[in-house]
Amino acid sequence: MRLHRLDLTAFGPFGGSQSVDFDELSAAGLFLLHGPTGAGKTSVLDAVCYALYGSVPGARQGGQGLTLRSDHADPGTRTEVTLELTVAGRRLEVTRQPPWERPKKRGTGTTVEKAQTWLREHDAVAGTWKDLSRSHQEIGEEITQLLGMSREQFCQVVLLPQGDFARFLRADAEARGRLLGRLFDTRRFADVEKRLAERRRTAEARVREGDAALLADAHRMQQAAGDAMDLPELAPGEPGLAEAVLTAAAVARCTARERLTIAECGRLAAGSAQAAAERALADARELDRSQRRFAEARERARLLEERAGAHREARARQERARKAEAVAPALELREAADAEHRGAAAAEARARALLPERFADAGAAGLASAARRAAQELGGLESARRGERRLAALLAERTDLDRQERADEDVLAETEGWLADWDTTRAALQERVESAQEAATRAEQLAGQREPARRRLAAARLRDRLARDTDDARREALAAGERALAARTHWLDLKEQRLSGIAAELAATLRTGEPCAVCGGTDHPAPARKVAGHVGREAEEEALAAHQRAEQEHADAERDLGRVREDLAAARAEAGDTPTGQLVAESDELERAHDQARRDASALHSAREELRRAEQEHERRTAAQREAAVRAASRVGHRERLERERLALEEELAEARGSSPSVAARAEQLERQAARLADAADAARAAEESAGRLKAADGRLDEAAFRAGFDTPRDAADALLDETAHRELQRRLDAWQSEEAAVRAVLAEPDTVAAGGRPAADLTAAEHEAGRAAERLRRAASAQDEAARRCAELDRLSARAADAVRRLAPLREEYERVARLAGLTAGTSADNERKMRLEAYVLAARLEQVAAAATVRLRRMSSGRYTLVHSDDRTGRGRSGLGLHVVDAWTGRERDTATLSGGETFFASLALALGLADVVTDEAGGVRLDTLFIDEGFGSLDDQTLDEVLDVLDSLRERDRSVGIVSHVADLRRRVHAQLEIVKGRSGSVVRQRGQ
Repeated sequence: MRLHRLDLTAFGPFGGSQSVDFDELSAAGLFLLHGPTGAGKTSVLDAVCYALYGSVPGARQGGQGLTLRSDHADPGTRTEVTLELTVAGRRLEVTRQPPWERPKKRGTGTTVEKAQTWLREHDAVAGTWKDLSRSHQEIGEEITQLLGMSREQFCQVVLLPQGDFARFLRADAEARGRLLGRLFDTRRFADVEKRLAERRRTAEARVREGDAALLADAHRMQQAAGDAMDLPELAPGEPGLAEAVLTAAAVARCTARERLTIAECGRLAAGSAQAAAERALADARELDRSQRRFAEARERARLLEERAGAHREARARQERARKAEAVAPALELREAADAEHRGAAAAEARARALLPERFADAGAAGLASAARRAAQELGGLESARRGERRLAALLAERTDLDRQERADEDVLAETEGWLADWDTTRAALQERVESAQEAATRAEQLAGQREPARRRLAAARLRDRLARDTDDARREALAAGERALAARTHWLDLKEQRLSGIAAELAATLRTGEPCAVCGGTDHPAPARKVAGHVGREAEEEALAAHQRAEQEHADAERDLGRVREDLAAARAEAGDTPTGQLVAESDELERAHDQARRDASALHSAREELRRAEQEHERRTAAQREAAVRAASRVGHRERLERERLALEEELAEARGSSPSVAARAEQLERQAARLADAADAARAAEESAGRLKAADGRLDEAAFRAGFDTPRDAADALLDETAHRELQRRLDAWQSEEAAVRAVLAEPDTVAAGGRPAADLTAAEHEAGRAAERLRRAASAQDEAARRCAELDRLSARAADAVRRLAPLREEYERVARLAGLTAGTSADNERKMRLEAYVLAARLEQVAAAATVRLRRMSSGRYTLVHSDDRTGRGRSGLGLHVVDAWTGRERDTATLSGGETFFASLALALGLADVVTDEAGGVRLDTLFIDEGFGSLDDQTLDEVLDVLDSLRERDRSVGIVSHVADLRRRVHAQLEIVKGRSGSVVRQRGQ
């Protein structure tokens, strides 16, 4: 990184614009920055830091950048810092403007403008500057990335503060660690320590959680085992818990299995006794069943004997019905022939009733002949019927032509009237569209004015409210000031009263023989006495506290007044001086105009649609007018052809219809007559045929009844049974036979007959004994099931515990490993002999590099006498790792850096700062630092040492570096020719630059 130019305006002590040409100063490699105290030497370095990082070092940054502005600057001049530099091969220009409280452009008071930042890059090919960004965040990230250093690192490496490194030399290990941690950013190693500690706590919690779950399973096993298991007296996390739980579980499982074997033997014995009781009960039940069966069979035999007569009558009725079934087909045939004859006779009578009187006595053949004659005459009228249908079609077509002609005449009349007004209609519609378009444009313009008007109205309302708040805050501030003044006056009065009576207070502390605190005498002949209304320490302190509270309240009220005034000024800048009522009226008028314009513009779409529909209607009506004219011309010839065809058809049809009103009526009459004659002929033939079939059926029925043994056909018909009666009769006969066979079978069984002769069975006693045996078996089975469940539950819980122990083993191993690493990195492990934390170890390595780099220059500055070395020895009972010693080559002794003299401390700290700059530069990725500044400390050197130090600084030019020395030492002005002098005055400081 090389600085080229720095421009300052209204920054720090510089009231105007000042410029520093670092290229000219750096040409000599070593330049001096000097000036009287308070002139602004450090402000030049602050400006460099502010241009790069947007803030200045240490406590000088405050008030969000407002304190950077020069008190000497003109109120209208804005504070600005511009730095031109080259970094990473890129020539950049950074311009920053901090927040600026400037006078208002309108009205009185001030307003605060926000900070601004610009970043530009020089294009060497085009010879122009190119804008890169105006974002504070983007520019900060870009500069930090290019430099590879934070602001703290930059201030330690580029702006070398010698006082800090002198303190670094004398500091203890903890203070050195804090500084090195900021420079080398070793937070990641501290995060590793924290991460390992967290992992150790997490692993320990997981192990304890696993042990707690294992112990919970052990409690469940104890509940399942009853009194057969003793739990180990160990807490979760204690060693040996898993083995103790598994051992106790194994003992409980063995005991449970022994109890299961005993329960199984008891169940077998109870099962044998229960089986014997069940067999005795089954035998008693079988005897009881046989005895009851024998008694029921004898009762059923008695009932059968009583119903024997009815059974014989049913068998005879079944036999007569079987014989009558042979006559049933003849009966059914005769009934069918009779029904058919009656239907045919009725149909013949109905058909003859529709015929004329002349056909009343005609037979079937005569009726058929008359039907054929009527059909022949009907066939001759078919051609005339087609002609009559054609004539009706011609008349309908001519009527349709008349209708079309009238419709076309209506269309032509309406179209001509509508087209006559077309130009007027179209002009009116176009005017509506144009008016709506103008309203839409006006609505857009008014919409853009609404938001500024609303903001200005809101600002005016805020202005009015803040004006009232300002008056209230002013009154409150005045009241608080009066209260503070009264409290101060009261306190001073009490203090004066106390001082007047202080002798009495001192006298109250005198003791006989003890010296006086004022004169030292041991005799106190006339000690002062407290008068009425004496003011003591407590009263004065209470008055002082009240005064301080009042002062604080007054300061708070003044701050509130200042804040309200700032807000009021900002609101006035936004709203101006226009009254709120006027702004409300203007805003309402703007809203009304905007609403009216929107309403007018809303008709644009409908107006366009109406114009489009009107144009389409114009095209449709024009086409309809043309088509109507064409149709009228074609109808004239068509009408003449229809008239000629109509006359020919009417002449032909007059001859065909005769006396009937129409050919269709004549044809319908003939069709009706032919159909009736044909139906009557068919009905006469059907009646004659059915009469013959009825006669034949009567003969067959008489013959069938005689062969079946019945005197008359009526007797046979009475003997027939329907399907339901036949099934019922057969069911009764079958039931009788089944019952008789069943009774006979039961009374023939030897065991049943023998059981009937034995004493009655005692079923109740057998059932009672079987119940007691079953209860004993259930109790034995329950005991066995309980023992089996206990074994199964113990096996399940033991398996789960064993699985938990297996799963917990890797967690325990991980916990032990993490705990060992956490203790090692935290410096609490016995393996860490020096009790050094991981972050301290890394910083010790960095400190060792810094010491080695510093020694190269320190040996030249001290003529080879001193060497800086890193020490990792422990100090007292603390931890080691960040010790720093100096080796004196004259004595060969190693001693603490705190023993160096003032001048030795300066060049040692200078060497340390330069070495640290080299190490941090390498740490930042090798970014070259071509410009360095060294602040103060040269006054403590003698001439020879000063020459050696300057030689070391001058040697930095070998690495193409330039070094700026900030110092008051007058001898340096003679030794260093390139100088930047800061001259202070009443109107602010100015910069004077002198080259080689």
